[in-house]
Order: sequence, then structure tokens, then C-alpha cells
Amino acid sequence: MTPETDARTALLRHAVATVAYRGAKVLRGAPMEFADFKLNPTTRTPAEILAHVGDLYDWALGMAQGRNDWHDSAPLPWPQETERFFRTLAAFDGYLASNLPLGTPAENLFQGPVADSLTHVGQLAMLRRTSGSAIRGENYAKAKIVVGQVGPDQTTPRVEFG
Repeated sequence: MTPETDARTALLRHAVATVAYRGAKVLRGAPMEFADFKLNPTTRTPAEILAHVGDLYDWALGMAQGRNDWHDSAPLPWPQETERFFRTLAAFDGYLASNLPLGTPAENLFQGPVADSLTHVGQLAMLRRTSGSAIRGENYAKAKIVVGQVGPDQTTPRVEFG
């Protein structure tokens, strides 16, 4: 790998750790009924959104390995879908950490599945508030986000508000 490729992969891994940090915050303490919350008849439920995010990271891993496979998954029960979220993040991050060659440019991995997942984690945060189980706001620029820490256990928030 070149120094430029290493830097891109490092930034991509930081982005994945950011998704894990923000995702853990929005998933922590979510009531079971949140999984099926429907803002209106045309919107996805949180469980459907989380299943889509898992699909995004399955796709990201495939792209990193040189494949372009997309699969739409039906949502699992909420606890299993939450586990899948972290499992798919860990699989993708593990591949990035392995120093195996990327089958797709890092920029495409970021602008596609990773950026899309950040959007969907934001949707989940908004749905938490709308459903009556809001999470506290946070200055994420001050968060201690750790590359490789992509599971549900994250660092304690440094600057929360609200």
C-alpha cells in the first residue's frame, strides 16, 4: 500500500468508528416498541432502516473485496438487528484493517455505503425523538472516537446537552 492509500483507509476506518459511536448512542436504551415505530404509512420503521444499514455494510465489504453484490434483508427482531449492525461494521472494519487490497477506491466506499449509513443513523436519532424516547444531543467533534472500536461498547460522551 502507498502512504496515500494508507491515509485513505485510515480515514475510512475512522468514519466507520464514527458510525459505530453514533449508532451505539442511538440504539442504546431504545425501547422495544421503537423497532416498529412508523412516522407515517410511507416511511420505513427503525427496524427496516437498521436492516438497510446492515445491508449497506455487507455491500461495503463485498465492494472492498472486489464484488458488487446487493441484497435487501428483511428486518430481524430488534435485538438481533442491533447485533447485526455491529457485526457488519466489524466485518468491514476488519477487512480494512487487514491491509488486503481494496477492490473499490476508498472514496467510493465512503461516498456510497458509509455516507449513506451516517444519514440513516441520523434518521434513527430523529425517530427516537419523534417517538418520545429522545437521546441527548452531543458535540460529536469532541467525542473520543476510537478506530477499530466498532461494537456497542463505546467511550463515554464528553459533551452532551439537551
